[in-house]
Amino acid sequence: MSDLIQVITTVDAQEKAQALAHELVKLRLAACVQIDGPVESVYRWQSKIESCLEWRLTIKTRRGVFNDLQDAIRSSHDYDIPEIVAIPIVAVAESYADWLNEQVADNPLRHP
Repeated sequence: MSDLIQVITTVDAQEKAQALAHELVKLRLAACVQIDGPVESVYRWQSKIESCLEWRLTIKTRRGVFNDLQDAIRSSHDYDIPEIVAIPIVAVAESYADWLNEQVADNPLRHP
C-alpha cells in the first residue's frame, strides 16, 4: 500500500529514549516517535539469561530513509547489538499518511 513503516528500538533509560526521539524528529528521519516504558526484556546474552528494564521507541517513518535511520540509531546507541526492527504499515488513514510523508525529508540528514 505504501512505503510507510514503524521501526522499533529500545534503550536502557528514559532520558536516552527522549534524546533519541528528539534527534530523529529533528533530523527528519521520523515524523513521530512514541516512547513506552519501562518494559521488561528477557533475553539470552553471552550464554546467560538476562533481564532488564528498557524504554521502547516506536518510530513512524518511510522505508526510503531506513538506512539513514538505522545509522543514526547505531551512532547514538550504547548497546553492542541494538534492536532495530522495521514493520510495514499495511493500512493507514490517508490524512495521517500525508502528514507523515510531509514530515520525513527526502534527504533527511542533509535537511534537519
